[in-house]
Amino acid sequence: MKAKGFLRIFLILIVLGLNIGCDQVSKSIVRQKMSYDTQIGFLNDHITLIKVENKGAFLSVGNSLSGPLRIILLNLLPLLAVALGLVFILTRTSLNRITLFSVILIVGGGFGNIYDRIVHGSVTDFMHINFGFFQTGIFNVADVSIMTGMIILVIYAWLKKPDAEEIVEERA
Repeated sequence: MKAKGFLRIFLILIVLGLNIGCDQVSKSIVRQKMSYDTQIGFLNDHITLIKVENKGAFLSVGNSLSGPLRIILLNLLPLLAVALGLVFILTRTSLNRITLFSVILIVGGGFGNIYDRIVHGSVTDFMHINFGFFQTGIFNVADVSIMTGMIILVIYAWLKKPDAEEIVEERA
């Protein structure tokens, strides 16, 4: 492998590590410093920090699952998806920087939440936004990473101009 390939992989792993690290450090601080009955408000309580443990997936989906089904749907399948995402970004050298960065965000966020689910038995969520017309569920840094990656991908796909090959294929 050429030096350029090693540098690319090194940079991918650095960005991925920073992404996962920010998520894990924030959750660790919340686990250690906040109690479940504490609520800290910012901007007239439009943004609040509140510690909850989510035993399910996004918005507590699958919270009531138990046994092998829980392990398969909440641990193994997401772990497989994150692993495939990692292989994808490490092996696809033709990805543009926007797509690469977006997928790194998604993989990093996914790994952060899966790690929590496997190691702690639940995912620590702690941020909530409520501006009346716009309100979220309680989420964490990994969720922000996943959503940011998805939003960037969607906007990029929407704004991307087709290249010459795509135009020729459409006319044929």
